[in-house]
Amino acid sequence: MRVSIPVDASIDLHMHTTYSDGRWSAEELLAYVAQEGFDVIAVTDHDRVEMVASIQQLGKSKGIHVLAEVEISAEWRGMMGDVLCYGFDPHDKALVAVTDRVRAGQKANAEEVYEELVRRGYQFPRRDEILKAKGGELRVAGDSANLLVKHGYVPDWSTALDLIRDAGYREIKVDMAEIVDTVHRSGGIAFIAHPGRGQHESQEFTFYTPALLDQVRAEIPLDGIEVYYPTHTPELIETYHAYAQQQDLLISAGSDSHGPPGRMPIKHHATLCRSLLERLGIDTRS
Repeated sequence: MRVSIPVDASIDLHMHTTYSDGRWSAEELLAYVAQEGFDVIAVTDHDRVEMVASIQQLGKSKGIHVLAEVEISAEWRGMMGDVLCYGFDPHDKALVAVTDRVRAGQKANAEEVYEELVRRGYQFPRRDEILKAKGGELRVAGDSANLLVKHGYVPDWSTALDLIRDAGYREIKVDMAEIVDTVHRSGGIAFIAHPGRGQHESQEFTFYTPALLDQVRAEIPLDGIEVYYPTHTPELIETYHAYAQQQDLLISAGSDSHGPPGRMPIKHHATLCRSLLERLGIDTRS
């Protein structure tokens, strides 16, 4: 069934909750976007597809259309290239298997990092309280970074990341080609997430120039790119927008919000992503 939204509708197609590395629950996120008047959103928790249906139902109860979406931890030729996936079947066995494999690796590494920190003398008596939304469970190594900050061992997140890297944190990723093929087989479409994030941020992120995008797309049939992203400069947005138009690619827009006290959801105009929304069964009306 197709859905119609006003031409001036507000959307945010990239957000996270405590189901992955966000700082607020799905209930808190949906309450916020409902209060602020968002019309269409996508909750893109890393490597989690099993929660899509319940989050969509939660959105329906609040009058917000929630897209089926996930951000999968990926790499291309050893370079970070996380993939935003839309419109897939969340029950597709192959897709579930891929995300389960990533999460299992992340959980194993999270426990290794935590054990190493404890071996070094760090103590976390407030673990259950701080990780309450996750049932006290360590899911990713970043959970230990959060524990370090909340217990006052380090002054900020950046310092915590340096410490967990030294304690054995490593990225657990899947080959981009495998992800895109799996998503396509499940009926979905695939985008490069935050392609310009590596321009001025840490070396963890890859800066996808148009030339590099050409190389990736020569091997992998990506459907689009996340053009509108908070750390993309106006010039970079213009570059990516022009590239998407020239290459007939779909365009996405998102905040990559992880909740307070950090970046909050951003109201993007639905017309920025009209072709993507139409592909997903959502029409804009004047």
